[in-house]
Amino acid sequence: YGHSNQLRQARAMGDYLIVGVHTDEEIAKHKGPPVFTQEERYKMVQAIKWVDEIAPGAPYVTTLETLDKYSCDFCVHGDDITLTIDGKDTYEEVKTAGRYRECKRTQGVSTTDLVGRMLLMTKAHHSNIDEDLDYRKHTDNFGKGPKGHSPWTGVSQFLQTSQKIIQFASGKEPQPGDTIIYVAGAFDLFHVGHVDFLEKVHQLAEKPYIIAGLHFDQEVNRYKGKNYPIMNIHERTLSVLACREISVHPACLAAPGAASAQPSCPAELHTRLPGVFTALGVSLQEPKRRGIFQLVDSGSNLTTDLIVQRIIKNRLEFEARNQKKEAKELAVLEAMRRLEGEKH
Repeated sequence: YGHSNQLRQARAMGDYLIVGVHTDEEIAKHKGPPVFTQEERYKMVQAIKWVDEIAPGAPYVTTLETLDKYSCDFCVHGDDITLTIDGKDTYEEVKTAGRYRECKRTQGVSTTDLVGRMLLMTKAHHSNIDEDLDYRKHTDNFGKGPKGHSPWTGVSQFLQTSQKIIQFASGKEPQPGDTIIYVAGAFDLFHVGHVDFLEKVHQLAEKPYIIAGLHFDQEVNRYKGKNYPIMNIHERTLSVLACREISVHPACLAAPGAASAQPSCPAELHTRLPGVFTALGVSLQEPKRRGIFQLVDSGSNLTTDLIVQRIIKNRLEFEARNQKKEAKELAVLEAMRRLEGEKH
């Protein structure tokens, strides 16, 4: 959702957004092993609703040649720094040429922290759960080097706001003739399996209008166990809203699972969308009885569990990657401070 927010901001700067996605080889060379394959990442980025086109196999260092190849006026990146394996700014050339724009990095969002949650098996990130000291102690392995702390690599302190939800929501209202479809689940670590599923759901009708209901963290933990969900309800909301297949704002946010007896969907939605199954508190027996339940096979074998297994498999590489990444960032930060000091 941090990446999605960057793309949302970038799209607002122009009329057409092309997103360059690196190959597995390029990422492994400069950053460490990627979690998703390049084919998975191509599909996931294309599914974000602010993206008009992707440029597969984009070079890690953005050059003027790349911008000209795709007829781009300028490129956009977040206000955190990205460095090559030898510590050089990957956007130096386009910055010098005046064809670089910057957007704000999403406050409190960190891939590093998500990796830490998976490896440390903590629940501190769940809603309404106090953070434990053990979690903070061990995050040093993921977001803190031995000599300092980089402002760009660290632990997430994310707070969802109504404004951010509005920015991510499409604002579309259902139109006459729309088939309103309700899907519910955890949608944890929103990935290509979810994208495949929502695309299949989208194909169920000529004019589909898809509403997603998200389960509370405690509900997901009840049926998934361990430290699931890896992403809390606020983070999962934005991840789902960024997908182009979702039609509506999260009026059904925090939908309870089948075990709950209390519906949480606002009455407004019941009256406005009478054709949709929104009795969120009942079990699947009711929609089945009414003949409005349908199973959809995503065709994908990727699951949240599999993503976590990938992370665990590469644990030592990820720890080394994060520490090296932070060391480079700290070196750049120190150089920037020295330059600033010389000016004064």
